[in-house]
Amino acid sequence: MRYCHWLKEPGARVEGSRQLDASKVQAPCIVRNPAGGFRLYYTAVGPGKPYPDCQGYILSAISDDGLNFQAESGIRLSPQPEVPQRSLRLLAPTVYRMEDSAWRMYMESRGPATIPTVIASAVSSDQVHWEFEDGVRLQCDRRLGGPRFLQLPDGRGRLYCFKSANSKGVVSAITSDGLNFALEPGCRLAAGESEFDSSGITAAEVIASSATGDPWTMVYSAWQDVPPGTEIPLHPSQDVNAVERGQSADFAAASIATDMAGYRSRIFIATSPDGLTWEKGACIIEGAGHGTDGLDAVHAEDMSVIKLDDGRFRMYYAACDKDGVWRIASAVTK
Repeated sequence: MRYCHWLKEPGARVEGSRQLDASKVQAPCIVRNPAGGFRLYYTAVGPGKPYPDCQGYILSAISDDGLNFQAESGIRLSPQPEVPQRSLRLLAPTVYRMEDSAWRMYMESRGPATIPTVIASAVSSDQVHWEFEDGVRLQCDRRLGGPRFLQLPDGRGRLYCFKSANSKGVVSAITSDGLNFALEPGCRLAAGESEFDSSGITAAEVIASSATGDPWTMVYSAWQDVPPGTEIPLHPSQDVNAVERGQSADFAAASIATDMAGYRSRIFIATSPDGLTWEKGACIIEGAGHGTDGLDAVHAEDMSVIKLDDGRFRMYYAACDKDGVWRIASAVTK
């Protein structure tokens, strides 16, 4: 199977370095920068958040070589407290270039727990200044998230995202104009079919599609539930004395505690004859597990892939180490 062999690249591409992203960095999206090089969008949260209840927003960093990134100042997109469906958190951006040379971004948009998460959108003429588009692009009676957009050979677009029921499986929606989506019947990838995706699938991105009959290729991230009898080290934010010891008790700390209790996430590959019916394949990115070294020891998820000038692919993914620190890591095809 093609695209099965990936080589992890040393170090982090992006990590918390300022008040805006000091608490958590995750969910990358890589695009070509029109000025040259690359721009990496990512979800972050930190003490510099724009209002107390904010749980995450979208930042960006730029790079000439795709390896060394410099954070750009300011927030690309922030939640809007006055809009219920995007009042708390924006997560997992995915960006494509439209025919008029502007860009559109889709993202998971969250409000209060009583409201299902939705997929919202924004547009930009320069990749830096973004404006929300009215309404939502996709919603249902369940939680939707982790969107990844694919421009199809026939000119339409397809959005892959997770839909939560008992666990998160991947569904898809089709569009002709980028604004109006219709869910396609069935499930693209079902969760809970093996121990490795027992807690769900969080993102799925097609990296190779074809109108000539060649197989389509997808990478996706899946979470494994805690195996029976397994003890997971207690994260500091779960400690009842954490506040006294100076540990943060805010959303980021609670979120990281949940991440660490989630046992493991890994990145896998899948193939399809048509983009709708997928067969799961091998694990291509994983860490060594709790208590071990490595940026992605515990979690590797929510990847974004770009084709390089030399024909290889580079994958950027959210990585979590044994201490609950999230960064953006990368790997390339051999």
